[in-house]
Amino acid sequence: HVQLVESGGGSVQAGGSLRLSCAAGRYTYKRNCMGWSRQRPGEDREGLAVLWIGGATTTYADSVKGQFTITRDKAKDLVYLQMNGLRPEDTAMYYCAAETDCSEGFFISHSVSEYKYWGRGTQVTVS
Repeated sequence: HVQLVESGGGSVQAGGSLRLSCAAGRYTYKRNCMGWSRQRPGEDREGLAVLWIGGATTTYADSVKGQFTITRDKAKDLVYLQMNGLRPEDTAMYYCAAETDCSEGFFISHSVSEYKYWGRGTQVTVS
């Protein structure tokens, strides 16, 4: 059973930066895809970024491309989401997600919203 724990959320002024962390224990290994998603109040969950660990490849939603960066610290079993130039519309609950046995084909054809494992989220508020 995969357990994901997000941290690093908080309140920040517009233009500021935050780095979210996702602790996934031993599940950040090369057969996995790891991703970040967010959900604004009253809206559907939006996929933001995915890291296919086996292929060391990332993909981003157009809405955050160039603004957010997903990375992995292999030694610490952490996945990060670096968020720069934050705007009030980035206010949301941010979730980490994981999919095991993630092939290249799965990485290409499935969005993060379809991943199997989810954390409980961390709140980001931009004012």
